[in-house]
Parts: sequence; structure tokens; C-alpha cells
Amino acid sequence: MPTPLRTGSILCLFLTWSASAAAQELDWAQKMFSKLEHDFGVVARGADVRYRIKIKNLYKETAHISNVRTTCGCAAASPGKTTLNTHEETFVEITMNTTRFQRQKDSNVIVTFDAPLYAEVRIPIHAYIRTDVVLSPGSANFGAVDKGAKAARSVEISYAGRDTWKIEQVRSKNENIEAQIEEVSRQFGQVRYRLNVALKPTVPAGVLREQITLITNDSSNPYVPVLVEARVEADITVTPALVSLGTLTPGQDKRFNVVLKGRQPFAIEKIECDSDTEAFKTRLPQSAKAVHVLPLTFTPLPKQSGKFEEVFTISIADRPEPLTFKAYGTITGPEPN
Repeated sequence: MPTPLRTGSILCLFLTWSASAAAQELDWAQKMFSKLEHDFGVVARGADVRYRIKIKNLYKETAHISNVRTTCGCAAASPGKTTLNTHEETFVEITMNTTRFQRQKDSNVIVTFDAPLYAEVRIPIHAYIRTDVVLSPGSANFGAVDKGAKAARSVEISYAGRDTWKIEQVRSKNENIEAQIEEVSRQFGQVRYRLNVALKPTVPAGVLREQITLITNDSSNPYVPVLVEARVEADITVTPALVSLGTLTPGQDKRFNVVLKGRQPFAIEKIECDSDTEAFKTRLPQSAKAVHVLPLTFTPLPKQSGKFEEVFTISIADRPEPLTFKAYGTITGPEPN
């Protein structure tokens, strides 16, 4: 028999404002962006150069991105997703083509919205692509890595110019990344180094995107940035991590599933949420399996209305850290008599 989930605090409601109320302000769309210009600085030829600008829908209406384009072939941009409900976030990822293009490059990313109102947001971007320093491959990209596993990658750095050019230091702000530089060769103005990058077992699960900085003795351009990327996968994953329940009516059931997948069979001990114990119910599996499909039912109470967000905590046997996921939606109003 389905059992109610445990409670910790009251249901959270959101306050929003209307985009139509802000229509007279020409910068209503700009207000959703975390920044409106980006300078990549000086980068090596062949380097993977990417940056994400966050977008958050501040309004109660749904925002829709109809197009993203750039004004120069040296750059490209794409959105993480195109439809944003209230308070939802996404990003526009900007990339520079450092293989085909050299020296100073300037472009604009133009993000076009067709809802809730028409608007265009123009984001200037800049980069100087060096001709004397080349990276191969363009970044230390680890791809998918199991949490706690050892992983290492190497990047070759080639320099053409002075015989005295040196990489004197490697700087990383992330304590979970180890980086070492070794000189490979030096002759006739050609210098080669190898950057060895390793991930520590302590790196947390999730997407890792950091930048290592090579510090050289070049007084005019002393820094060479190198991108480090990885997708660190936990022993157990929850899909989806963010559940949209849409529009709900008090007294009517909304059923949805969450899938838990592990490398080894595991048992679920309990699941808790922050809201009313009568609103969410589930049926816990009785045995250990590598994949669990967890069915949940949400029945809004008669007095509930408005937007909500719920955080769920799942306790796993013999696992010290619990798993979490979120559900959100809108309750239309009290149940009619």
C-alpha cells in the first residue's frame, strides 16, 4: 500500500512578476542574462575556447528562444534549451574557432525571443588567437569518468619563436585537478611541452569545467589558458533530476516515475520530502536491484495553490550520502465545492 512521505518543512511558493508589465522597458530580455559581453582574452591556436552565459526567466510567462546566431564565422553559439518556464534557467554556449582564425576576432551573439514578447539581445564577444602557440588536442577532455576513479589526459604545447621561451608555472584553482608540465624538446626556435592533467578521486559527481593557466616568461603574453572538462558520474544516478509536473488541480492525482540506476544492485531505504505528508506518496521496492523505477503520486491538497518546488531525499542502504531530486509545477486553485 502506498505510504506518505516524511515531512520536514512547509511547501515553498514562488512570487513572480509579469513580462508584460515590464514591456515598456526595452531591456526586459537583457535582465535575464548573467552578463552581456564576454572577452576570452589571449588564447592559443587550436585551443577549445568555450563559455556559457546563464539565462534565467524572471517572469511569470513562458520565455521562448526562437533563434541564436553570430555575426562572424569565427564564433558559434547555441542554447542549452529554448523554452523556459518561470524561474527556469538555461545557458547560451559560445565557442570560438581557433583553428581557422587567427589574431584579433570580434563577433556578436544575437539571441532572439518570440515569447512572451519579441526581443533581441546582442552580446559582443572578443578573442585574440595566437599564431605562435598551438595546443593539440585543444583541451584536456576526460569525457565520462566514474566518481572515485583515476583518470589522466595529456595536451601537447608547441611554440615557434624564441629559443628562450619557457613555461615556468602551471596554475589550477581546482584542488581536485593535478597538473604537471614537462619539456619535450627545444631547438631552432621550436619548443615543445607536454601538459599532464589528472583528476583526483575526490572530484564530485557532475559536470566539471575548469581552466588551467600556463604561465610563461613571455612578458607581453605570459598566460596560456587550457580548458579541462569531464562528466563525473556517480555510482547511482537519478533521472530526471528535475521533474516538471505541469499544471495541477487540487484533489487530482499526478503520477510520475523517477529512475535510479547504479553500477551494482542497491536497496532503497526511504524517501523523504519537505512538503505535506499527505501530498506525495510512493511504493518502495523491497529488493536490491541495479535499476529501480520509483513510482510517485502527488495529490495537491484543497487549500494549495500557486507555484511550488519540492526537494526529495532518497536514502540508500550502505551509502553515506543520500540522493536528491526536485519536482516543480503550478497548482491552479482550491478544489471546487
